[in-house]
Amino acid sequence: MKKIISTSNAPAAIGPYAQAVETNGLVITSGQLPIDPATGAFPEGIQAQTKQSLTNVKAVLSAAGVSMDDVLKTTVFLSDMNNFGAMNEVYATFFTEGKFPARSAVEVARLPKDALVEIEVIAAK
Repeated sequence: MKKIISTSNAPAAIGPYAQAVETNGLVITSGQLPIDPATGAFPEGIQAQTKQSLTNVKAVLSAAGVSMDDVLKTTVFLSDMNNFGAMNEVYATFFTEGKFPARSAVEVARLPKDALVEIEVIAAK
């Protein structure tokens, strides 16, 4: 059985999807854009956008009763792979060394609202 996860501490879904779904001991988030839930705006630059995307991920996971240490896998979508290093610097600050999740990072042709980054995760409950 699946349980829909929702929180006002992250941007609301802007389509027919949930912020996250919990099922069989897993929490699976939708991609989190770098939208500040208080303003609806993106911050400037890849590092600020990465921080906001991961802050949104953290808020959704918290609503599900898990933390960043419970993340098993992340997928990072970048609008430009040249931003990988700068994204990675911020990304590393959200995870505990020795508990880093598996990760894929890919460049995509375009992200919603022309974001520079979008991040989704799978966590264990």
